[in-house]
Amino acid sequence: MTITIIGAGAAGCFAAIDIKRRCPQADVTVLEAGGRPLAKVAITGGGRCNLTNTFEDVKSAEAVYPRGARLMKRLLKEFGPEDTMRWFENEGVRLVRQEDHCVFPASQDAIEIVNTLLQLMNHHGARLLTGHRVSRIEREETGGSDSRFVLHFATGSTKPLTADMVLVATGGFQKASSLSMLAPLGVKTVAPVPSLFSLCLPGDNITQLTGTVVERTTASLAGTKLKASGPLLITHWGMSGPAILKLSAFAARPLHDDGYKATLAINWMGGRNEQEVMETVAALAAANPRKQLASAYPTELNSRLWLHLLAKSGLKADTRWGEMGRKGMNRLVSTLANDHYRVDGKNRFKEEFVTCGGVDLSEISPATMESKTCPGLFFAGEAVDVDGITGGFNLQAAWTMAHVAAKGMALRWGLRN
Repeated sequence: MTITIIGAGAAGCFAAIDIKRRCPQADVTVLEAGGRPLAKVAITGGGRCNLTNTFEDVKSAEAVYPRGARLMKRLLKEFGPEDTMRWFENEGVRLVRQEDHCVFPASQDAIEIVNTLLQLMNHHGARLLTGHRVSRIEREETGGSDSRFVLHFATGSTKPLTADMVLVATGGFQKASSLSMLAPLGVKTVAPVPSLFSLCLPGDNITQLTGTVVERTTASLAGTKLKASGPLLITHWGMSGPAILKLSAFAARPLHDDGYKATLAINWMGGRNEQEVMETVAALAAANPRKQLASAYPTELNSRLWLHLLAKSGLKADTRWGEMGRKGMNRLVSTLANDHYRVDGKNRFKEEFVTCGGVDLSEISPATMESKTCPGLFFAGEAVDVDGITGGFNLQAAWTMAHVAAKGMALRWGLRN
């Protein structure tokens, strides 16, 4: 029995190890289009590898998986973050759990995770072939109810491979054309678009405040219900940080459809409503009537950003708090609670490129990650239309789906042997 895994990323390598442990006699080959396996794992988390999240602060799967939450809610019951942490710790990887619930190797080195997975693949006898980009997968009937898959490659000099079962774990499809390898099998797909990116604010003078971080903000798209909270980072091109990245994940498709042009609304006061912000500003005014606006401001903000927001509110920095007046206070409160910026474009978040889209979830049996219409074809990881926000949720989805797919393939392998 031969099993071919397309993609030597987190899901593909994890699945290969799991399959070989369940079915030691299975012939398992992992194909990687690029020159290095686990290249994305090596750079995730800034090279530290945020391999999962404790989920302690997660209220629901919908809060961290913009797409595929229902599937992940089910799958995480079978292999969740505690299982992931136990798995790596059993392989000798010491882990640390941060205050923000992100989990990293204690070494703070993603290469430890890469080496652990590659060494286990080698130990269990899973074959790895790099430079093998699959261009087309066909199904070939072999008589009776049996069939096998024929994998064709982008380079004509590479001979096609055959397999009894195939796991597609290619990671995100960065181009819609990449999905064409599944076309001969009739697999339903969703066009891929980028997720997890920062937003460009060309020409806006707030970009002069590069490096400014506000720990508690709420970012939203004006005219929609889409919003996200967390730290916000001002960059030389616009805005980034967890609040913006979360928003980009939930708004990936509408932003794509609108050509990454939108109105971004920022609440600089940790999501407090206008009445609460008014109370904060009124308290500042009452406590500092003789001080200039520039010298007394909310502790959440630094002086550079405060001066920017004063100017945007039409207020002079040397005005005294006791002289601001009701209209000026109203303008300031409006800016603090509902500040608007014009978005025109996006910027990739570091090298951790994530896409939404891929194999349609209606195509997949959630119990096994097997295709409902093409027996023997399995899926895992970002190749399916599941993606998460930052914080270890995408890698957890990869480990989880790989585990369920490996279990499903082992079941099918047992039935055929």
